[in-house]
Amino acid sequence: MSTTEQPGAERDTDARPRSVEPETRWERSVLERLAFGALREQRVSRRWGLFFRGCLLIYAAIVLAVSFDWSWLAASGERHTALVSLEGVIEARGAVNAEQAIGSLQAAFKDHNTAGVILRINSPGGSPVQAGMIHDEILRLRALYPAVPVHAVVEDVCASGGYYVAVAADRIHVDRASLIGSIGVLMNGFGFTDAMQKLGIERRLITAGSNKGFLDPFLPVGAEQRAHAQQMLEEIHAQFIGVVKQGRGERLKSAPDLFSGLVWTGERSLALGLADDLGTVGSVARDLIKVERIVDFTERASFGERIAKRLGASAGAALGSLFGQAVSLR
Repeated sequence: MSTTEQPGAERDTDARPRSVEPETRWERSVLERLAFGALREQRVSRRWGLFFRGCLLIYAAIVLAVSFDWSWLAASGERHTALVSLEGVIEARGAVNAEQAIGSLQAAFKDHNTAGVILRINSPGGSPVQAGMIHDEILRLRALYPAVPVHAVVEDVCASGGYYVAVAADRIHVDRASLIGSIGVLMNGFGFTDAMQKLGIERRLITAGSNKGFLDPFLPVGAEQRAHAQQMLEEIHAQFIGVVKQGRGERLKSAPDLFSGLVWTGERSLALGLADDLGTVGSVARDLIKVERIVDFTERASFGERIAKRLGASAGAALGSLFGQAVSLR
């Protein structure tokens, strides 16, 4: 009996894979389209990512170009008058602080093309510590670079801590209507004891140390604490007076209210010896330093730093005025 396979069976066996091939090709086609689609999306996403990164880099370059002081670069090879501006309240995180002011002054003095330094001041004062640090650095730089004169030019106001800084200069120049002086010290704050009693609020303060709650705004001020605070202010005031006398020397006239904290006009300050003569940044550079080209060496915070400092300083000042005391040369 023959064992040869029937032709029909062979055809059936061959027909089975042929009937599956169209379905397999369809699935493969769908997978390929999905894969290619995903690749295209990745490529498009990558291109857009590169585009936005490029835009960000261009924007950053523009910001840097705008904020960079190109005049300093252009004039760095020429003889010039260096300008350092102190504009605003002198505080550790304020518009004027020792770190930036000292950095600006050091850069101005170290430049071998600096013929003289002008310190432009528009400040009502502020922290005695920050003002003292700037003052001491000016004296150090003057001793280190004796051939570089330092002129303080007052525009609108140079009071208290601002004047503390100004007396470190060789000469002080003012406008007739400038406000000069306020050689005094203050400590301010608020007390809420009567309001708390009316509202029935009890202050619960636990300390280790009898004076740890010194000048707490929610507690009455004791006689001993008041006397201690007054003594501190007197010590700082004496330091301030000593700095003014040392800086102005024999130019300072004798007047009963000179160190009382009063403010005088620029014209009156000349008569009292608090200032030397009238002048502006331009006139001092032209007539005294003899170099009209002015290069600004003032370090300025970036936009983000200014916002952060302003928010931080505002919040700190608000909390300090409500819950604490601050010593100020204002």
